[in-house]
This record gives sequence, structure tokens and C-alpha cells, in this order.
Amino acid sequence: MRLLIVTDAWMPQVNGVVRTLSTVAQVLREQGDAVEVIGPDRFRTMPLPSYPEIRLALAPRRALRRMADAWRPNAVHIATEGPLGWAMRALCRQRGWVFTTSFHTKFPEYLQARTGLPPSLAWAVLRRFHEAGGGTFAATQSLREELARRGFTKVRPWTRGVDLSLFNGEGRDEWAGLPRPIFLHVGRVAVEKNIEAFLRLDLPGSKVVVGDGPLRAALERKFPEAHFAGWRQGAALARAYAGADVLVFASRTDTFGLVMLEAMASGTPVAAYPVTGPLDVIPGSGAGVVDDDLRAAALAALACNRAVARAHAERFSWEACAMGFRRQLMPLGTG
Repeated sequence: MRLLIVTDAWMPQVNGVVRTLSTVAQVLREQGDAVEVIGPDRFRTMPLPSYPEIRLALAPRRALRRMADAWRPNAVHIATEGPLGWAMRALCRQRGWVFTTSFHTKFPEYLQARTGLPPSLAWAVLRRFHEAGGGTFAATQSLREELARRGFTKVRPWTRGVDLSLFNGEGRDEWAGLPRPIFLHVGRVAVEKNIEAFLRLDLPGSKVVVGDGPLRAALERKFPEAHFAGWRQGAALARAYAGADVLVFASRTDTFGLVMLEAMASGTPVAAYPVTGPLDVIPGSGAGVVDDDLRAAALAALACNRAVARAHAERFSWEACAMGFRRQLMPLGTG
């Protein structure tokens, strides 16, 4: 197979979409497929207003067409609904190519969090984008049900994975200088991650934030007792998880939350709201607690067994994720 993946979220961004796409591409290549990823790094870009670390491709259609023709794909997957996603969608429709898409981010809720705009218009735009394809991949049952309620008719399951060798629980002494228990948040320090809900919690011990973003400086000033560690990747990120006692996942708008699996694989249980993502991964697992009272969830998660959290994460593999992705791709000429 010669697969073309087009995505507006790509390196050097650090987020779950980039980790998912880069890992799936790597696994598929190891299995013998040819995979090309086209991201904003190959175009002139501009910073996303209020979020400069995210770069948007400028007028990408002509260059994107040349790149697609040079690659000669027999399957196309459009991962995001940004400038590159819309440009590739237009090219596919112009040529009668069937393509698949994936739903990674609840942009309507993100926009509402950032601007106060009602989400109904954004949902209509997203539905128009995805329904033009042959199938929309969604990570969890609750997300698939929500998309169906919102008029998406071609939704397909596509789970997530975790690197079980990297996130192995080594490094329990990582935060040795801080009072325990250690409550950890990992992700972009941005309004849509609802991180302030975590920082406001009355919890014993220490709060650690791994990540960076537009709200970091303001939150550091507002919550000086919290420890802001910046971005971490690879072994340093794995030690951050292993050294924590609970990962507090405060987001209400993520579609999955890879950080939950990474924490569990490290033996660290998760506390979260009962929303899409956590509801699909945590209940009944013994690997964490969901509750509308996030403080109660965080305190209850302290009692979770670390070995049980690790065992739950072992149910998720990147190989299974990649193979599930591949099975649902569609040849360009089929509908």
C-alpha cells in the first residue's frame, strides 16, 4: 500500500494527534507499507492566533497537489480539519478519490472555551468536512455515539495504543524533592485543557504540571505553589509519570487522552471527569476513578493498585492500533 496521510498537526508540535499519527506511520512502514505524511512543516506557515506554537499552512493547494501526485498514493487519510485537511479534501473531491478522515479534537467545544461562540455552527462545518469522505475514524464508543447523534453517518472505530517498553514504571523517585502525594497533569497548558480546574483543587502533597502553552506564565503567577516542569519527551516523560501518584486528567473536550494510557502503563492511576475518553477507558478497570467531583476522584485514585493500572494499559498496543487503522482505509477508486 502507498498511503498518504495529510495532517495540520505534525512535528514539532507535541500532542496526542502527532504521537498517534507518527507512531502509526512507523508501525505501518515496519510492516512493509509505504507511508508519506504531509504536514505544515513543508509549507510557508503562520502562527495560530493566541497559540503561536501551532503553525498553519498558507495557501497550500498547489504545492499539496504536486506532493500528492509525486507520491502516487493508492489510499489517502486526512487527519485534521485545518488548511491542509480542507485542501486535500478539495483535491480528492475534484479527482473523485475516496478518502478517510479521523476525528481527533472537539473543535466546537475548544472554540466555545476560547471565544464563547456556540458550538452548533462549528459542528455543522465539521460534519460537512467528514461526511465527504468514505469513513470517519473515532477512538471511543462514547465519541462514536456522539458523532452519530450529530449526524455523522460513516463513523468507524479506531482505538489508541501506548509504548509499553518506554512507559514501564521506572523512575518512582523522579519527584523525590517534592512532598507526596504527587498529583500530575500532562499536556498543553491551554484553556481547552481545563488545567485551572486541576490547579484549584485542595489536595495534599504537590501538584506538578508537565507541558507548556499560552497559559503557562499566567498560571505560574496565579498558582505559585505548583511545580511547572515544561515539556518532556521520551524517557524524561516516562519518569515524570512513574514518579507521580495520580495523573489528574482535567480536560472535558479531548476525544481520548493518550496521557491516560501512558500514565497507566507507568503504574500511575488516573483521576478524571466522567466524559468522553475517561468514560471509555477507566470505569471498571481499577486503573483510576472518574467523578464529577475531580478532587474526590483524585483522592480516591490514590488507593488504586499500580500493578492493576499497568495491567490495564497492557490491553492497548500501537501494533493493534495501526492494524485497525490500516484495515479501514479505502482505495482511492472505491466508494
